[in-house]
Amino acid sequence: MSLAELEQQPLLTQQELQHCLTVAQQAARSGGDELLRSFRAVTDVRYKQAHTDPVSGADLASEAAITDWLRRHRPEDGVLAEEGGDEAGKSRLRWVVDPLDGTVNYLRGHTFWCVSVACEQWRGGRWAPVVGAVFDPLHDELFSAVEGQGAFLGEERLNGPPTDALDDALIATGYAYDVSHRREQGALLAGLVGGVAGVRMLGSTALALSWVAAGRLDAYFEDRASRWDWAAGRLVASEAGARVRPLGTGVLAAADVLFDGIEEHVVTEDTAKGQDNSSW
Repeated sequence: MSLAELEQQPLLTQQELQHCLTVAQQAARSGGDELLRSFRAVTDVRYKQAHTDPVSGADLASEAAITDWLRRHRPEDGVLAEEGGDEAGKSRLRWVVDPLDGTVNYLRGHTFWCVSVACEQWRGGRWAPVVGAVFDPLHDELFSAVEGQGAFLGEERLNGPPTDALDDALIATGYAYDVSHRREQGALLAGLVGGVAGVRMLGSTALALSWVAAGRLDAYFEDRASRWDWAAGRLVASEAGARVRPLGTGVLAAADVLFDGIEEHVVTEDTAKGQDNSSW
């Protein structure tokens, strides 16, 4: 079905949105169950575009569990998944799946990794996120959001970052797979790190964005990322009250009062290249 034909289909009702939220949450949990089975016991690892970009059998098992759940409960929808490619659907919805965000952490036995599942709706000539679920299996924390209805950790409503002064801000960032670009990112950080309370590199975009929503971080930025890295986390952060914008192919999310001060440090001519605001 063409995108023009998708545009003619009706928008989701509130009942349908809630159904999609339940599907996203259950799909994320099913992927998380697969990852827990292999945590700290993975042996089958290969590399994609760089030695900094691994994939394991655990990634694939998680994605298989998630996509199987989606096909059973939302068979008409499309799926865009990190390991499995882009499958067109017959509805104006598609699911954007990162079966393991934080693979390097996972393989090294670190605990900061998650499963990310977003549902996007085709409207106004773009894909817009309407539901997001980010699941941290090790700590049994499920972050979720529905467009216009707020963000939650379990049943607790999230209110975003509490900090109102840049020099008190705790921020996080992510580094590109491309080692040469990492040097540029390091130079950019040098101009920022002296003006904030601290900078962390945590290793999972989706979970870091969810931590912004929960007030555990005051901001997160990364200028090179894939849509599955931030699709769900972006919605969770914005629905919690954080201000969010595209940054290169990645994302910047921050407390509204801090946003301009951080933006002036991280938005450069380079990070503006290739930016596709229409996808937002």
